[in-house]
Amino acid sequence: MTYRITGLAPENFADLFDLDDAALAARSAIRVTAQADRGYPCRISLEDARQGEELILLHHTSQDVATPYRSAYAIYVRQGVAAADHIDGLPPVFEGRPLAFRAFDATGMLRDARLAMPGEAEARIRDILANPEIAYIHAHNAAHGCFAARIDRHGEQAR
Repeated sequence: MTYRITGLAPENFADLFDLDDAALAARSAIRVTAQADRGYPCRISLEDARQGEELILLHHTSQDVATPYRSAYAIYVRQGVAAADHIDGLPPVFEGRPLAFRAFDATGMLRDARLAMPGEAEARIRDILANPEIAYIHAHNAAHGCFAARIDRHGEQAR
């Protein structure tokens, strides 16, 4: 079984970088500068921003379904980066972080959830996807709770 981890589509956020601070605030977003090489995970590239890079911190609906499991939280995005696309491999942003995996069926209902300490993510993903009822997984940073990435069975189209 293979899996695919994809970053968010950059075109969905491109216009934010042209907005002034007031316009960003009207969209529940702010412009930030990374203060370190770790701790500012871009959800497009699935890499941490480098110190000094500009990001937008915004409220993002990651689980846009008509179920009780609809979910939204703060994420960072960077300008001028391509969407990550990892097949049977983990993105850099997963390294060294405890992760929470939330596994959903095709209707958006939660069917399983697992924690993965650093070094355990791939095994947890494969174990969850062994259940044919699972359509996709959302990875979240376990400590802060923010959406990290979507994981699909390879060959199935991401939402």
